[in-house]
Amino acid sequence: MRILLFALILLMLTSCSDQKVKPSINPSLNVEELPAQESWDATVFFSDSGKTTAILKAGHLRMFSEKRETLLDKGIKVDFYNEEEIKTTTLTAERGRVDDATRDLYAMDSVVVESDSTTIQTDELKWRNSDKKIVSDKFVTIISPKEKIQGYGFESDQHLQNYVIYNITYVTRRDTL
Repeated sequence: MRILLFALILLMLTSCSDQKVKPSINPSLNVEELPAQESWDATVFFSDSGKTTAILKAGHLRMFSEKRETLLDKGIKVDFYNEEEIKTTTLTAERGRVDDATRDLYAMDSVVVESDSTTIQTDELKWRNSDKKIVSDKFVTIISPKEKIQGYGFESDQHLQNYVIYNITYVTRRDTL
């Protein structure tokens, strides 16, 4: 019995040695390329003076502290609200990027901006946080109750109430469509 107890104690002591296991490190991994934060099916609320100004939803969100940018993909949707917190406009795109320094949003691939009466379609646009304007130098199609306009380059307020297309290539009245 004593021999069995001694063997058991000896076995326990040898199995509890101070050997530390070191994990393998991938030398090709660049830490600066990794996001500081990452989220799936993310919802971000934006407010000013306690009032909701926008709600952003993204299938995948990656924040990079060093680059001061946030990458959005797997479908994005931004609902914009007026001062009475009523939704006025919805922006959708396949992917986007936020400049964390300026808070400007760049939307790319199948971009659609819709209000209750106007729709804008383009491949790429920028929402400027400083003046709450939507701008693009790409080809755009704007469909309103009165007309369909196509051209290159536009600027609009975020509620799509006042817009300008800089290089118009096509105009038609809606009652002729």
